Amino acid sequence: MTRRSFFAALPDRTAGAAASAAKGDCALRVGAALPDPPFEFVGKNGPSGFDIALMQRIAAKLGRRWQLVPYEGVDFNGIFAGLDSGGYDCVASGTTITPAREKVADFCAPYAVSGQSLVVDTTRHPHVHNIGDLAGLVIGVQHGNTSEPVAEKLVAQRRAARVRVYAYHEIEQALEDLSTGGCDAFMKLAPVTAWLVRNRPKLKVVQVGITTERLGICVRKGNTTLREAIGKAQAELMADGRLPALITEWLGEGAALPE
Repeated sequence: MTRRSFFAALPDRTAGAAASAAKGDCALRVGAALPDPPFEFVGKNGPSGFDIALMQRIAAKLGRRWQLVPYEGVDFNGIFAGLDSGGYDCVASGTTITPAREKVADFCAPYAVSGQSLVVDTTRHPHVHNIGDLAGLVIGVQHGNTSEPVAEKLVAQRRAARVRVYAYHEIEQALEDLSTGGCDAFMKLAPVTAWLVRNRPKLKVVQVGITTERLGICVRKGNTTLREAIGKAQAELMADGRLPALITEWLGEGAALPE
């Protein structure tokens, strides 16, 4: 699916937000960078994935209507500006909690722990088994993804040749480039790479656990009321087993419950 057709398949959220405001309807507007399966994507029955299912359940607990607001920027870190501008109330998009991001948004407790993984075309690079085998090779990453500084550090240490940065929506192009030579390895959170290589027999996830990253939902800086409400709902879903079940269903072995 092309980027244009992908967003065309989604409802008009701008019009929906205006109508909601006019009616006084209290929607929980959730910003997300799509497609990023299995966290969020559009399937045959509409938006689907881990974050979609989780936020629908959280919205229900808050007595609010869930509303998806797709983020269309090329740099994932630009998604947080939508909190300040009022484009959405929170971000739930497989988002790693980092010190830099905590300066611009307030995060709830992490809902899962995951880490970066490495994908290669094993017909091109049969001897690449981990990040120790990347000397002279090009690592592909998405702009603003937490894989970017990891890859840049490998280059700085002369353990890889260079980093090729793709716009956030160009993940399909990055995967194709693994076979055509545009890049030699691709780095991304483990649940995503496991999902994306399923129907690509030449591609293989050769390493997981490169990093340890806490994932969570965030709100506008200073919005304590909403952060606490979402956090309470999330804690209830954790306690009753529904959140752990969603992690197992959608994220598989690439993620775990936070300690």
